[in-house]
Amino acid sequence: MASHPTAGDLQVITRIAVFQGLRPETVEHIVAPATVITLAPHDTLARQGDPATAFFIIIDGWIKVYRIAVSGDEAVIHMMTRSDSYAEAAAFTGTRYLASAQAVSNARVVRVPADHVVRCIRESPDIALAMIASTSLHLHHLVQQIEQLKAQSGVQRVAEFLASLAPVDTGSCVIALPYDKVLIAARLGLKPESLSRVFAKLRSIGVAVHASHVAVGDVGKLRRLAADERAAVRGSFRDTK
Repeated sequence: MASHPTAGDLQVITRIAVFQGLRPETVEHIVAPATVITLAPHDTLARQGDPATAFFIIIDGWIKVYRIAVSGDEAVIHMMTRSDSYAEAAAFTGTRYLASAQAVSNARVVRVPADHVVRCIRESPDIALAMIASTSLHLHHLVQQIEQLKAQSGVQRVAEFLASLAPVDTGSCVIALPYDKVLIAARLGLKPESLSRVFAKLRSIGVAVHASHVAVGDVGKLRRLAADERAAVRGSFRDTK
């Protein structure tokens, strides 16, 4: 059942990129008709090719954004979580969703009707500038993903992924994997068996995988590995001498 955003939800909403620089009262006006959708794992939020009648803001949980290729294979484009937004550009231009979005955990998502936002843009052109900035940010993120897939090894991709989840910048920690390893592999452009081999290689720098948790002996070393695999590996060999 849909409900209206709470005060806590509004705090998350005001932090998303698409609303940065706008006055709080402007944001409240834009999301006035918004509703909150509660999703269970595997529930669909949007389907590739359907008319984009709304855009979405993630309050809690994880949402998978993916496309289905002509071959029928699924290509994971992005994993969204708290404070991320999806499909604003498609919704504001009246086109169709370019990718599907599906919950991979229990999630709460704010749905903002596109027609209302278009009316708000006509009333205040400043909103359009914020939308353009948000679209540019999404494009920058996609370029980073392409660079990661093209320039980084599988080991570096996994190291960077784990480092991004680490609750500390240095020292040891335990990381809870946010979703299953098959999806992690797809997100990083790896096959599941390749991900398993990478996890095995990471043992040499003190990374131990236990089901859905990963123990990291030195987060700093993990970050160095993500930046420069060869240098980090040479350093780990020196540390063991």
